[in-house]
Amino acid sequence: MRTLSAILALLLGVSVSVAQQRLIVVDEDATGPGQTNQMAILALLEAPNVKILGLTMCTGDGWMEENTLHTLRLLELTGHADVPVARGANLPLIRNQAETKLEEGLVGTAGWYGAWNSTNADGKVRPLPEGNPTLKPIAEDAVHFLIRQVHEHPHQVTVYAGGPLTNIALAISIDPEFASLAQGLVLMGGSLNPQTEDPEFATNPRHEFNLWFDPEAAHIALRAAWPRIDVTTVDVSLMTFFSEEMLAQIAKSSKPSARYIAAWSQRRFYMWDELAALAWIAPSLITQERLTYMDVDISHGPSYGNTLTWSEKTQPQTGVRLVHAQTNVDRARFECMFVALVAGNNAQ
Repeated sequence: MRTLSAILALLLGVSVSVAQQRLIVVDEDATGPGQTNQMAILALLEAPNVKILGLTMCTGDGWMEENTLHTLRLLELTGHADVPVARGANLPLIRNQAETKLEEGLVGTAGWYGAWNSTNADGKVRPLPEGNPTLKPIAEDAVHFLIRQVHEHPHQVTVYAGGPLTNIALAISIDPEFASLAQGLVLMGGSLNPQTEDPEFATNPRHEFNLWFDPEAAHIALRAAWPRIDVTTVDVSLMTFFSEEMLAQIAKSSKPSARYIAAWSQRRFYMWDELAALAWIAPSLITQERLTYMDVDISHGPSYGNTLTWSEKTQPQTGVRLVHAQTNVDRARFECMFVALVAGNNAQ
């Protein structure tokens, strides 16, 4: 049986043993247990030659405080207790729940409201189904942790944003060098023209939750001076799916990360954040991308929070930035790589 390193070398198309260690800070709305954000964190934790400098938490799919506890518990259960976790923003910069609710009558419902339509809408933390952690978050807040890491490792740290961009925007606002000192931004978000019958996107193709939940933060982040921006769009995310077959493969493994997924993966669904993570680890997984200038509608009208894009010729003269928007993926290779990362040598 091939070793995990050999399998990953084949999937990545590189020699894992000689690859240089890559540094990343993971900013997540890490709802748990076992959802897309937690599984993306696991893939990055298990990837060879990748060092997660820390995990920074925000509100998005769930509330920041509960997301922090789910993440600490994941680290305990999978043998990664040495990775620091920092608490971050609890609310978007401007958008709020009350005004968003009032908008429904004028512009229609958004479909998914994240923390605002969770079962604990008051934001109070209940006992976790996977057990409460004994680990604690670090004392430093997420924003200053992010800033410190790029200054300590200039031009070496990728900032991975799997949720709303509130922490990222605050870091940019505090430190004008933050974005330019990073190696780049990897963003799960934005939507161009997904080919789907999923009603959330078929009737509103420029809507995507992460940008919608905090449009002003996304606007700040997308206009900052990153050396490079990679965007895993709805278009490409909808081509992925966490299937029963994948779960069955993972469940055969005795690896702690596999045991966590087998026990706590809650539903079969699109692999939003996992794809963003693996496309950073192995860029050749992405078979098609669109170079486009991207921003977010912050007009507070019917399209508030929608993705905006332009070509070179049509871009406004207001500082919009070019992004690498992913639009197609080698799905079979992506699925194989994810299983290999989280399940290791015991995956069949």
